[in-house]
Amino acid sequence: MTSLSRRSLLRGSVAAAGLIGLAACRSAAGSSTGAAASASPRRGGTLSLATTIDFTPSLLFAQSANTLVQRLVFNTLTRYDDKLQPQPELATSWQLAADGRSITFKLRDDVLFHDGRKFTADDVIFAVKNLQNPVRSAQLRSTAATVTEFRKNGDHELTLVLAHPVSNLFDLFEFMIITDSASVEDAVAGKQLIGTGPFRWGKRTPGSSITFTRNEKYWNPGRPYLDGVEIRVIPQADSLVSSLKTGQSHLSYHVPGKDLAGLKDGGQFQLRPYDTGSGAYYIGVNVGAEHVQDKRVRQAISWAVDRERLVQQALGGYGLPSAAPWPKSSPAYTDANATHYRHDPDRARALLKEAGVTGITLPFAHSNTPNDTAIAQILQHDLKQVGIETVLQPTDSPTMQKQLISQTMPALWTLSHGFAQLHPATLAVSAYPFNEAKNSSHFSSPAYTDIVQRAWQRPDSDSPEAKALYQQVTDTLLDEEFVIDLAIGGQIEVAGAKVHGATLNKFNYLNLDDAYLAA
Repeated sequence: MTSLSRRSLLRGSVAAAGLIGLAACRSAAGSSTGAAASASPRRGGTLSLATTIDFTPSLLFAQSANTLVQRLVFNTLTRYDDKLQPQPELATSWQLAADGRSITFKLRDDVLFHDGRKFTADDVIFAVKNLQNPVRSAQLRSTAATVTEFRKNGDHELTLVLAHPVSNLFDLFEFMIITDSASVEDAVAGKQLIGTGPFRWGKRTPGSSITFTRNEKYWNPGRPYLDGVEIRVIPQADSLVSSLKTGQSHLSYHVPGKDLAGLKDGGQFQLRPYDTGSGAYYIGVNVGAEHVQDKRVRQAISWAVDRERLVQQALGGYGLPSAAPWPKSSPAYTDANATHYRHDPDRARALLKEAGVTGITLPFAHSNTPNDTAIAQILQHDLKQVGIETVLQPTDSPTMQKQLISQTMPALWTLSHGFAQLHPATLAVSAYPFNEAKNSSHFSSPAYTDIVQRAWQRPDSDSPEAKALYQQVTDTLLDEEFVIDLAIGGQIEVAGAKVHGATLNKFNYLNLDDAYLAA
């Protein structure tokens, strides 16, 4: 078996009893819903969760703007712990071949789908093939596509044969929800979701709410504690905050940064920032658009923005100003990369003059959520100070996601991206803004592709050789600036005093296996 370092693909072998209560966790700072709790778990009640962004069924298999639904209805093969070591979920153990070209899973034999059908190796085969399908727009499709053969040894043992080793294999297994093959088209149409997870799909009112009820035949004994879950879609920030204060909603991950301090100071809520850097705010640049083809213009934009002010004003102080995409937990992170660009308007003006670009006006798209609107307005102000006028184009989140996927963005846009919190190669082979083969910025470089592919096909993440490749990837990003990173952040959980045990996985899938409402 291959010996790997921090993100090791070591053999997993955990007794079924050890699965009970195992959180699908991410590192979090401070105490909150999962932590404390002097109160004992209590059965019953419906958890109400407030969000500004509606669920988009067509993007079920993509890392879209709202991923709170996936882990309520579905399970994954494995899940990372706080140290990014894979732990069992539907897989009980695994063995990676010494050459990294195959992996054998043993699967749970006591799992039922919500319609009563037994979970088997065929469902894993379908899940992989489903992500290989380009129609699904799954960011980890390139990793799924390395699986070239499936070898079943009974209903609950399966070997996946790979075309070549990949360093981010367990990123795939945490991302890949196990869906019911017979109802998958109904799922992406928003009609029904059938999985093996803790809650069954209830009723969806687009733009308003989704309800879920407890799966009484869930494989994790005694779970979930909750009778049900309601996701309430509240686009207006003031209304969302009000729903929390009045107790109509118990939990939210979408409170705007400007409102966080008030909620924290009131003592009525607990705030938990997820500190593994699952999200990063950025300016995307369509390098084919007028005025921004010259990388000096893109570099000027990077020098023009005040990252520190953005973190304080738009994110409520929760975030790390950074010109590079990597959180501090990543083996690709360095202080030098994070501070490569600072707020220097004079340098920005000099670069624009050198490029012969002055007095320009650029379209600038942003999501119409409160947080993204605040970020866009701050960036608009910063760019104006160096002579770049922008015309803001507020757009609903599902539309922006579709434009991102189809590479139809304007000259500038601002959004948040994920994937830097995982194996560093995953960002550049999976995230739409960074994908070396085809990205939202229309940036293409044989040298970039070569570096990314070499990093991706390594079996380790912490060796000096691997880190040298990550630095080459970062050097390219900082030089070309087709993605201008601004700040590393993550979800900020705002929970009322009754809420305990909620957590997010590395892809912001909401895990409520252990969640309960205290009396």
